[in-house]
Amino acid sequence: MSEWFHAEGNRQQGPLPAEQLVELFRNNQISLDTLVWRDGLPQWQPLRTVVDELGLIVPALDVPTAAAEPEPEPAAPRPPVLPPSTPYSTAAAATTLPPPKKKLSGCALTAIIGGGLLLVLVPVMAILAAIALPAYSDYTMRAKVAAAADALHPLQDQVQHFADEQGRCPGANDAGFPAPGDFTQAGLSAVNIGRFNNGHCGIEATLAMPGKSIDGDLLWLEYDRDSGRWECSGESDDKYLPTACRG
Repeated sequence: MSEWFHAEGNRQQGPLPAEQLVELFRNNQISLDTLVWRDGLPQWQPLRTVVDELGLIVPALDVPTAAAEPEPEPAAPRPPVLPPSTPYSTAAAATTLPPPKKKLSGCALTAIIGGGLLLVLVPVMAILAAIALPAYSDYTMRAKVAAAADALHPLQDQVQHFADEQGRCPGANDAGFPAPGDFTQAGLSAVNIGRFNNGHCGIEATLAMPGKSIDGDLLWLEYDRDSGRWECSGESDDKYLPTACRG
């Protein structure tokens, strides 16, 4: 059902359902001359013009008998003269009144609030993404380098045992050691064993990180037979290396 507005003095009342408007008429709170309006009407108009739409039953005037002297028709009541500042005009049927202002619905308010939140959240999310994505990339590369270093532990034990037993560093021609390409599954493109310039025995591993800045960087594991200790170092930035390998 449509929602209706009606004039009361120089003020508009409503919105209210059609049933309540009819009830006001039946209780003599409004009359047939009361200006009313609903969405869809071109202008404000007297209640009498919409009685059929509202289902109002208005008593018809008694029809005068032929023998009786016809009484003069009563003059139509003047519409109330309203102050110039009122939203209603002084004419009745031909009066044009501005439609009453409607309040924002709950959906409209939700849309406005949601739009405002988006204006705030989108830049914040962009800033967080700019910070989080590089940090996550660094974390994944650091984890891969650590996994590659861990995969070399069995080979470290093998190199140490050989150096302690034979009194020299193992080389590529010594039997029992893996081939340079046997560690590709561990994120290493090549692994070589031998003797470093400082006299230490050890391992030189090449990182395989396609598309990353550390792809092709070298990782060194050196065994000092005199102290019985291993040292780790690498070409990559310290933030990507295991803690024990940082300079």
